[in-house]
Amino acid sequence: MTRQLPLPFDETPRYEAADFCAAPSNELARKFLVAPESWTNGRLVLWGEGGCGKTHLLSVWAAERRAVIVHGPQLRGLSPPPVAPVAIDDSDLVPEPTALLHMLNAAAEAGQPVLLTARTPPARQNIPLADLASRLRASLAVQILPPDDELLAALLGRLATARQLVLTLPVRNFLLTRLPRTPAALREAVARLDRAALAAGAKISRHLAATILDDLAIQEHAEPEKLLPNNHKPPETDLV
Repeated sequence: MTRQLPLPFDETPRYEAADFCAAPSNELARKFLVAPESWTNGRLVLWGEGGCGKTHLLSVWAAERRAVIVHGPQLRGLSPPPVAPVAIDDSDLVPEPTALLHMLNAAAEAGQPVLLTARTPPARQNIPLADLASRLRASLAVQILPPDDELLAALLGRLATARQLVLTLPVRNFLLTRLPRTPAALREAVARLDRAALAAGAKISRHLAATILDDLAIQEHAEPEKLLPNNHKPPETDLV
């Protein structure tokens, strides 16, 4: 049998509404997303660890609202006044703070809501521009909490199905108990399993799964910073 060699390629994530895993960890975010009129100063900052679903929710919201998606690391210079809602992904990675400040001011003047994502809430970000810090900290900030067991299991199943992979129950349990409890770790593990199975020309087994986990199973030992409770009351509306 001739083995197929996996080719390096850039994988483009799918951010369809049907592919999003709704769970208690993202319930508050979903409630606020359907009611922009409840956002403080017309802005909502979704924050949480990498892979928690911020970009997915932003993309779904932008598609539903026909919003302009702006990638934070690419935001530079002055943008024209927005004529539609604005969605800024990775807002904490903007290289030019003045560009983000201008964008927020222009959206406010145009009466357009702005959805932003970040890894930490504005109150914990090191924002060098005082006016920008003031505007971001005067925005509604909602955390997407770490995923629970049910969400991780559902996400693993969807990731495997998207790649047409067959994961037996022992393999699934092995991954869920050995990997860091983050969606990002699951995505990376499934991608590596896919490439490894293709290279070996073999089915995915527990042994194959074990061979790819060494550098993925390093757990973080630092305790997360304790946060003040979120006192924002979600709007009275149905979940998306």
